[in-house]
Amino acid sequence: MLSRVFQAYGHVCAAHPWEVIVGTITLTSCLMSMSLFTGHDKICGWNYVCSREEVPHGPENIFLTVARCAAVLYIYIQFRNLRKSGSNYLLGIAGMFTIFSSFVFSSAVVNLIQADVSGLKDALPVFLLLVDIKKASALAKLALSSKSEMEIKDHIAQGMSLIGPTMTLDAVVETLVIALGTLSGIRQVEITSNFAWLSVVTNYLAFMTFYPACLALILELSRDGHGGTPMWYFHQKFAKVLQEEEEKKPNPVIQSIKVIMSAGLVLVHAHSRWGGEPSEGILSDGLSQLDLDTLGLQQEVTPDQSLWQFYLLSALQMDTDHVIMLALAAFLTVKYIYFDYDLDTQINLINNKMSPRPEGEDRTMGVSTSTKEVEDDVISTATKSRHASFIIGDDDSSSESEKESKETQTELNDLFKPLTLRASSPPRDLEECKEILNSDEGPDELTDEEIMLLVKDKHIPSYKLENILGDYKRGVAIRRKLVSRTLASASAFKNIPYDNYQYKYVDGACCENVIGYIPVPVGVAGPLLLNNKQYQVPMATTEGALVASTNRGCRALSMSNGVSSVVIGDSMTRAPVVRLPDACKASQLKRWLDIPQNFEKVKESFDSTSRFCRLQKIQTCQAGRTVYLRFIALTGDAMGMNMVSKGSERALRVLHKQFPDMETMSVSGNYCTDKKASAINWIEGRGKSVVCEATIPASVVQSILKTNVQSLVDLNISKNLIGSAMAGSVGGFNAHAANVVAALFIATGQDPAQTVTSANCITLMEAVGKDRGDLYISCTMPSIEVGTVGGGTILPPQAACLQMLGLHGASDTSPGQNAAELASVICATVLAGELSLMSALAAGHLVKSHLKHNRSQLNVIPSLPTVKEDQSSSERTKVAR
Repeated sequence: MLSRVFQAYGHVCAAHPWEVIVGTITLTSCLMSMSLFTGHDKICGWNYVCSREEVPHGPENIFLTVARCAAVLYIYIQFRNLRKSGSNYLLGIAGMFTIFSSFVFSSAVVNLIQADVSGLKDALPVFLLLVDIKKASALAKLALSSKSEMEIKDHIAQGMSLIGPTMTLDAVVETLVIALGTLSGIRQVEITSNFAWLSVVTNYLAFMTFYPACLALILELSRDGHGGTPMWYFHQKFAKVLQEEEEKKPNPVIQSIKVIMSAGLVLVHAHSRWGGEPSEGILSDGLSQLDLDTLGLQQEVTPDQSLWQFYLLSALQMDTDHVIMLALAAFLTVKYIYFDYDLDTQINLINNKMSPRPEGEDRTMGVSTSTKEVEDDVISTATKSRHASFIIGDDDSSSESEKESKETQTELNDLFKPLTLRASSPPRDLEECKEILNSDEGPDELTDEEIMLLVKDKHIPSYKLENILGDYKRGVAIRRKLVSRTLASASAFKNIPYDNYQYKYVDGACCENVIGYIPVPVGVAGPLLLNNKQYQVPMATTEGALVASTNRGCRALSMSNGVSSVVIGDSMTRAPVVRLPDACKASQLKRWLDIPQNFEKVKESFDSTSRFCRLQKIQTCQAGRTVYLRFIALTGDAMGMNMVSKGSERALRVLHKQFPDMETMSVSGNYCTDKKASAINWIEGRGKSVVCEATIPASVVQSILKTNVQSLVDLNISKNLIGSAMAGSVGGFNAHAANVVAALFIATGQDPAQTVTSANCITLMEAVGKDRGDLYISCTMPSIEVGTVGGGTILPPQAACLQMLGLHGASDTSPGQNAAELASVICATVLAGELSLMSALAAGHLVKSHLKHNRSQLNVIPSLPTVKEDQSSSERTKVAR
């Protein structure tokens, strides 16, 4: 319970660092201003002559000197141990924590207990002995093991859940134990005890408020804006750091003893302070009245200097023990900064093994020259000088020169440069590599050749390379090298780029066993005037003339008052197949679902799996003793296949309770139907069902489309209606809807395989208007399966294409609105493509346009073989499309 509370608290601090930091500093400033330098009007040595406290002599003085020097030495040892981690951020953050805690502590000494400024000379050594840098560094390690800004908050929250409860209990116990010294009646012990318990409280408050917020803010401000591993990344993996901290958690028995001890100490303090007659001098701040009497007024005098000058001179007046402590501190500081070379050398050696070499440095892993040359040709990557960059929204902090470079087309030579990998000659043996992999250093200590050795030995699964290495780019590079050695052609990967890509969006979502990415040209058609709103439509395709033809259709539609659309259906489906002992029981299941009360039971279970997925109905079909259950549901702005599948599984549990002998054969029984041509999708619909229509004036048909209305109407009947029927087509009563759907699907991150069902379309044309001279055209598409969240829409380039349409992400006002609007845009673009292609066919312009737009006149990549004209199907005419 406490762990969850501290985890939530840590997440709040990390998520709102500015608010926490400003609040903490404001509160500290308020405490300082309450009685700054004037906690009371009796300033001994300035405006009053007070009795002098006895100065310690002999063994007491020696003991105090040794204790103060030990405090300084203790701090030095703690920072030297931190230096071994090799992280300058860890050192800086721990130093920041110490300095801030000291500042707050000093303020409290001066103001809250109204001590003389000279008392800081005795207070600070006590504070240094009790300040806990280890816990601060532990939380910093957890935060520094984050590989992205998103992980920082979660890691800090998990660290607080581990460290917070233990630190709270320890602070309570330490405060209660140390505060017993304030009851001793011995002046020096009381003063030291006051300083000690105040240092514990100060350290705890600083750790729980200022520190996690400042930690999150520093890492956020210092993150590397160019992607890859952050500059502050700690070399140990988060899981290992977390495991180390969990192993350090104290024994529950010890924790219970501490709780019991705390309760007993509370009773002791309550009895001593409030249980009987109040002693003559006990004050709320822990100082006895006798102490104040010692500081009391003996004689009022007129000050001969200002108050700040008095405090400054008092602070500079140091006894011999203070001089020794200061000298030791100065010596250790100089030693730490300038003379601890051996430690830095060891750290640098370790970091050099774990970190990639600078670009251009040889990292070829000791292979022979001939092998190296072949593999350098196989593995290719882009350089930093000119790279493809995809930015969503306005988050672009690049310089103007960089922006100009990003706006120009990336040169091919910049995309395909040889890969260089980490060096080690010769590779270590397999057993040693296994030990290193399982050690604290982990895979960062291993070279790429050694990683490949572990993959070949099945110690590292190839498909888990990115996760085990914690480095997406390195995992892809090693996989490319492994695969290239098994290929017939050593240069197969030469023109498949893999650098400058954000694989974090791909991992676990879009693709596995990644070896790179395929750049696809993206064109724009438009403006498309749809429902009185203009769209610039992105289309990713390799078919020449497609974008140009669609663009012409958009122009004709814009000159004809645009397109009107309506979404007539919205439902994603999933159809599990179940089997019962006999046909009679199968029919009982079918009839049971037809009862409204039973449907509501299933719906309640189905809807509980998602905030957006809502079951609308269940369509059943029986074949013998087999039943197909087609769950039909709304899925918001997501395409929704996963949502409906999850809901279907939960609903099947309800059915199993009612029909225990029911056997679930598969969550998908092909009655959905997904990614296959089917009559049920054509008739019942799946995804978004959309109708678009437009009326084109005769003048536009003649001037823009270069044909006439009657020719278009006749051709549509003969080709799209009769021709498709003769071919036995299902949903294919159109000219080329799949062309446009596929181009838009690839551009906007939809599932390209669902083009099979999403391209179901019937195109109708009629002669209307005066003298039947105008053209009415409509496209009806009953199964457009699209979404604006999830799937490939999370990839930055695809998300950018959705942003072009103003449809990225979920709708803020009405769930499902963005996905429905995207379906309307697709249907309207199909209408534009249908209008233009049918006009080209009617006018006999198709062959001419393809000869112009779909025949390459040069080799874009000289290294690729030339494709002969008679071997390229894309070069052929498409009159019979």
